Amino acid sequence: MSNLSDLFQKYEAVVFFDTETTGLDAKTSQIIELAAIRITKEADGTLKMTDSTDMFIKLSEGQCLPEKIVELTGITDEKLAAEGIPAGNAAAAFANMIFSTPKTLLVAHNAQFDLLFIRELLGQFSEESEDMLAPCDYLDSLTVYKDRRAYPHKLANAITAYGLEEKVQNSHRAIDDVLALYEVCKAMDAERPDLLSYVNLFGYNPKYGVTGDRLPRVSYWPQRFNDYMQSPRYTLPALVRR
Repeated sequence: MSNLSDLFQKYEAVVFFDTETTGLDAKTSQIIELAAIRITKEADGTLKMTDSTDMFIKLSEGQCLPEKIVELTGITDEKLAAEGIPAGNAAAAFANMIFSTPKTLLVAHNAQFDLLFIRELLGQFSEESEDMLAPCDYLDSLTVYKDRRAYPHKLANAITAYGLEEKVQNSHRAIDDVLALYEVCKAMDAERPDLLSYVNLFGYNPKYGVTGDRLPRVSYWPQRFNDYMQSPRYTLPALVRR
């Protein structure tokens, strides 16, 4: 059983998170659900969930959810109106989770997408002119998974590949996906404990390039699809070090 020991050699906490949004562009769309769990390591080496959140976020005044988003997530305008919190409250709660310790790693599947939305959310309510996420480190589980299995590389595929179907679910709801992501990362670490080498390294499809702004401290490298698990000599981190 994995205890993510390599990651906890460097970090005091690991925050797994996911967003559901109104669209694909972080500058023109907004987060409607933000979920996260904060994992720490006990003195005896066991992992402990010390914090969790699943927040619905109210839409901006006069905005309605696109029909496709309602179909995909099951989230409705009525649900956001009844259960949603102001975006500023969500930003404060998430900032407290990730900055409550000085060494926190943020983990997401296709992290480039989620981090751009988080950066926009935090930036709206920060008095600082600098990017609030700039000091953070990131792990993109999608980049790792591309070195482990053949296409396709969605979270649902990883759940199946590691036999986690009876333990977690991929429902296009943020909290379910966060819990699934945590289990997938533990399974990948148990398979080969090299997650630390992927920190701040994002692979991208060379056909399409990097989507959106490049994040500070992240190295972006083209990553082609593979038909089998790459040997340690040919993983993306190994190729970058050459």
